[in-house]
Amino acid sequence: MTEPRPAQPALVGPRAEPESSGGPWRRGLRALLGNSRVMVSAAVLAVIVVLCLLAPLYASHVSGTDPFVANPVGTTVLDDGTVLPLLQPAPQGVGVLPLGPTGEAHFLLGADGDGRDVAARILYGGRNTLVIGVLAGLVACAGGLVVGLIAGYVGGAVDGVLSRILDVVWAFPVLMLAISISAISFASGISLGFVRVSSGSLALPVLIIGVVYVPYVARPVRGAVLSVRAADYVGAATSYGAGHGRIIRREILPNVLSRVIVLFPLMVATAMLLESGLSFLGIGVHPPAASWGTIIEDGTQLLRNRPLMAIVPGALLAITVCVLNILGDAIRDAFDPKAELRMRAR
Repeated sequence: MTEPRPAQPALVGPRAEPESSGGPWRRGLRALLGNSRVMVSAAVLAVIVVLCLLAPLYASHVSGTDPFVANPVGTTVLDDGTVLPLLQPAPQGVGVLPLGPTGEAHFLLGADGDGRDVAARILYGGRNTLVIGVLAGLVACAGGLVVGLIAGYVGGAVDGVLSRILDVVWAFPVLMLAISISAISFASGISLGFVRVSSGSLALPVLIIGVVYVPYVARPVRGAVLSVRAADYVGAATSYGAGHGRIIRREILPNVLSRVIVLFPLMVATAMLLESGLSFLGIGVHPPAASWGTIIEDGTQLLRNRPLMAIVPGALLAITVCVLNILGDAIRDAFDPKAELRMRAR
């Protein structure tokens, strides 16, 4: 009779890592907060936004000028008591040359061709460019979300009509379409029933830019809605008697909202670029209001003698667009499951 063998200790494998607590939104937020590149980009964007928001304080308490009033015969006094004219005869003897950068509180970056403080106008122009970019991005995302939800959920003829309209708008180059609409509405504005947008209002470029970018949001939202609508849990909710409003609100919208959130920073960046392009062409922000595009256009006439007038707003625009794209990519990687799978597969 063989003796029983002593019991072997059970082999214990590596302990499974506990899943990160919280839902996908909390996990995505933690991923963003733990990304040093995202934090640096957010800090740079915050600095630019705060500086632009403080434009009235800078103009009134630091530079002591009105950046919207032409002052061709004005002067400024440096800290050492030197009095300098804002506009002086050009060395070639033809025309006038604006005051260059003083490096002091008054006219830090010099004056423009009308004797206005360039630094103050850059801050005011940045505020307008940021406001138009954010509002136009909201219009594009909200309009794209509504159109995509209706087209994807209703389907049939409604989906066909909306998809063809989106295809027509999509077929036009964005810049050419925005230029065409802006040129038509530049003098008289836009009338939409009881709502009228005047030609000098900042709401006009917001509306134009937001509308031309609606297809860029509506198409991916429609695709996401079609995918979610075919899911089993939507079919189960329908079989239990849930109405269309409840299904859209409780089942479909939470699953497609992340797509819109991912697209929003990119829409803001592209809207800022488009607004600057329209203003550079003279059909965006109306003078005497300023944007980075209008200031860049003013600076191109003085590139040889006063290059900072065009370089500074151009650099601020490029930096803002770059950090928005970095934030958009990071948000996509944090909240888009497909992007997360692509990262793990690399």
